[in-house]
Amino acid sequence: MPKTTLIPMLADGDFHSGQDLATALGVSRTAVWKQLNRLQELGLAVESVKGRGYRLPGGVELLDGTRIRAGLDAPVLGLLRELLLLEIVDSTNAEALRRVAAGGGPGLVCSAEQQTAGRGRRGRTWVSPYARNIYLSLVWEYHEGAAALEGLSLAVGVAVARALAHLGLPPLQLKWPNDLLHAGAKLGGVLLEMAGDAAGRCQVVIGVGLNVAMPSVAAKDIDQEWTDLATISGGSAPGRNAVVASLLNELLPLAASFARTGFAPWRDPWMALDAFADTPVVMHSGEQRQAGIARGVDERGALQLETTLGLRPIYGGEISLRAAS
Repeated sequence: MPKTTLIPMLADGDFHSGQDLATALGVSRTAVWKQLNRLQELGLAVESVKGRGYRLPGGVELLDGTRIRAGLDAPVLGLLRELLLLEIVDSTNAEALRRVAAGGGPGLVCSAEQQTAGRGRRGRTWVSPYARNIYLSLVWEYHEGAAALEGLSLAVGVAVARALAHLGLPPLQLKWPNDLLHAGAKLGGVLLEMAGDAAGRCQVVIGVGLNVAMPSVAAKDIDQEWTDLATISGGSAPGRNAVVASLLNELLPLAASFARTGFAPWRDPWMALDAFADTPVVMHSGEQRQAGIARGVDERGALQLETTLGLRPIYGGEISLRAAS
């Protein structure tokens, strides 16, 4: 869908008359009305009040490269090679992988206002309304193959939790292996995808999805309890550009150092945020189920499931984790 020029004009959340909008854009009132309909198609709720005009209640904060870069620490700016901000894309991970295939390298960051085919783990759809949440993908390159990346997705969860803590948000919990929770409700998730040689030089796309101000209309398609930054902050969530900058301040150094450090320095911080620590759980993998008690993770990031036969390491894959009823 082509970009509508009305969004920046309505982003402040104030009322603007149809005539003022038409004059500013140099178009007819009919053209303005057509663009307002496009906003509805994007999932943006336009309020119309006779005699006052149109507004986006609460306004929206569009992604802004200048503001994001201004929030980055000096060493992080040195790690950022390209900041790609898109309006609408199928998924930021998919776009990052396309850029890798075209020669893009480490330090490429891709974010978008909206995803039309956002992806979560296990093939699930990631609900991605326009200008309301964070959809962020970061590319880094490694030379030791997939084995050297064990535990990376868990470390990313810790980094995201730290980034939000720096913004003054309440503490999060982490659900193995990829979920970010607050009070048991899902706030965000991590999705890693790889290109290249699984035994040698490879490029990893670190994808992070984070609910900031999820519209209730969009949320009807979410099949689990969820929350967003607006809710957990009591309505005073930081702006999306500040969130992206804080995420990059944590994620870029993590990506750059992980080949050297591995998961070891991230294990204890992850365990301190473990939402299911010492909890009876049931692991689901296809039609198979395995009950036990979650005992944290080992040095490789595998879940330690205590069963009647002892501790069993559970690695990634098509596995979901649910608290035992």
